[in-house]
Amino acid sequence: MLNLLSSPLAYLQSRRSGRAREMVGPGPTAEQLEQMIAIAARTPDHGKLAPWRFVIVEREQREELAVLLRRALAENDPGATAAHYHKADDFAASAEALILLLSAPIEGHKIPVWEQELSVGAVAMNLLHAGHALGFVGSWLTGWAAYDPMVRAAFCVGNERIAGFFFFGSPGAALAERPRPELATVVRRWTPPVDR
Repeated sequence: MLNLLSSPLAYLQSRRSGRAREMVGPGPTAEQLEQMIAIAARTPDHGKLAPWRFVIVEREQREELAVLLRRALAENDPGATAAHYHKADDFAASAEALILLLSAPIEGHKIPVWEQELSVGAVAMNLLHAGHALGFVGSWLTGWAAYDPMVRAAFCVGNERIAGFFFFGSPGAALAERPRPELATVVRRWTPPVDR
């Protein structure tokens, strides 16, 4: 693990996602998961609304998650093939730890929902950083399950939505560096408008 105090930039530059299906043990302990969630919650939050929730799916609950995903496929995707069901089973069994992050905006508040959703994204990144800081690899996944009404009903209350499934464990394979955008393609200097 990197010494964060002596090399915070190296730490930030070294974080990368891993494939959930390739993660192996050990994974975070219950205490480490709690620590990760506490770090994730230290995020910009205009209005101090905490418009996000966390749901931990225990390792022994993964078979029940697989059953839920299979039921959702059967009900909402009549074209699902055996390969889809197999992939859903693999998804449910992936990695050593699983946390769902939920978006829970307060509708009608003076803080726009858009800003509340941005806070959820910041929580998500903090959660990945916290896992990395503890020596684990993480993966933020969505896919069809994050948007399926049956899956949503199993995890969400009211207007909550699934922002992502966050898998954590140890890398079972070397982590590949993904292509990053050239800064010139995503950065520009502001040119003030000219009064006419």
